Amino acid sequence: MEILWVLMALAMLCVVLLPVLRRRRGAIGLVSPGHPDAADPANYGFALEEELDIRMPGPDPDLLDVLDLVQRTQDYRGAQQLLAGTEAESERRWQRVQAFAGAASLELRHRPGGVGETPGGQWLRVWRAEAPKDAGGAAVHAEFLVQQAWRTATPGTDDFRIIMEEAKAACSEAALLAPGDPIPHIVELSVARGLGYPREEFEQLWLKILDRAPNHMGAHLAALHYWCGKWHGSRDLAYSFAEAAAARAPRGSLLAAMPLFAVFEHLPEVNLVSGFYQSEVVTKAVHGALHAVHSARPDDPMQAHVRHLLVFFLVRSERWAEAMNQLIVIDGHVGALPWTLSTDPAAEFAVYRALAVAGYEANGGSPATLPQ
Repeated sequence: MEILWVLMALAMLCVVLLPVLRRRRGAIGLVSPGHPDAADPANYGFALEEELDIRMPGPDPDLLDVLDLVQRTQDYRGAQQLLAGTEAESERRWQRVQAFAGAASLELRHRPGGVGETPGGQWLRVWRAEAPKDAGGAAVHAEFLVQQAWRTATPGTDDFRIIMEEAKAACSEAALLAPGDPIPHIVELSVARGLGYPREEFEQLWLKILDRAPNHMGAHLAALHYWCGKWHGSRDLAYSFAEAAAARAPRGSLLAAMPLFAVFEHLPEVNLVSGFYQSEVVTKAVHGALHAVHSARPDDPMQAHVRHLLVFFLVRSERWAEAMNQLIVIDGHVGALPWTLSTDPAAEFAVYRALAVAGYEANGGSPATLPQ
């Protein structure tokens, strides 16, 4: 028993020291804090861990300004105006709908309300009451219900199903208010996963999205979850879906990165394979994702999602310089996979960033040699 406790203590020590790394040509080791060989991400102008924004994957100043205004004043009209001025089929509108819904959901979580207390997210309720025909408010409300289901209930329980059924009805209402808008149907993809739509019903929903926004990356990522082995498909079905999307991706589309997301979703099944991160399946998916970000529009808001996942795989593959090239673009924001799966996304990101810096310097890199 004493030996067991010693081993557990050593394991915990390694976890604590993991972000603190030693530079040595060709190797990376652990050192104590303050050691002269410790890699320092600050040398590259990277943000401090406590400064990392966990709310979104990349910058959207207009959204942040409006979110701050809405939450400070509890007046929904800024959100209404921003969504009304955002192209319906765009990735950015989908991200903004998610952000407003998430803000309301988290407000309610922190202020559930009670005797004499106004519950959090009241501005969304007022929005729906005062502007029931507003398509943006209807879409945010539907996404709010979806996020509430995942945050407050366990899939398969009656509570979860009740909230999801309400979200399904809200999606239908939002779709009626804006017949050409793909967003209500994209929101319903999460409902379909949670309620376990039969495949025929799911595919009918997917066709509605393809008719309205065939190259919508956010929609493809949401649909991928349904086809994964942990939900209603399998690894083969998920890979087929992702590879088909990549194959038909138009020039400049980030859909070419879909296979990398399929690989990530099935890591628990294959993670024990020796040299998996240097395997052909990972290498091919990484190359597809690198090609996607290099050819996509610089202002494509989905670029950050792809780059964050690339950092994860490039670090695991010990491709340090390429990981650093991604970090200099995305550093400062960590609201994306894989970091959001952690209870502390900023800390998780900081670990991988420190590993990338240490590996880069261990192989002769320095701030002076990193392209800016």
